[in-house]
Amino acid sequence: MKNVGLVDRLIRAAGGVVLLALPFLAEAPEGEIMAFGVYGWVMIVAGLVMLVSAALRFCPLYMVFGLRTCPISK
Repeated sequence: MKNVGLVDRLIRAAGGVVLLALPFLAEAPEGEIMAFGVYGWVMIVAGLVMLVSAALRFCPLYMVFGLRTCPISK
């Protein structure tokens, strides 16, 4: 059951990569491995969710709200 189209997948994949990389590429406080503290962990989780939904071409929230960005297959 696919409900995420090509453009949506590309945007999700790019956003997921950015969210995963940002806490590690930003300047971290002295002695820390990543920036933003708890917000950094939230960014990592959100980035992983975006990458997984892009890879699987399925978004549970789209299903709840009845949305589709992919063409209906016949």
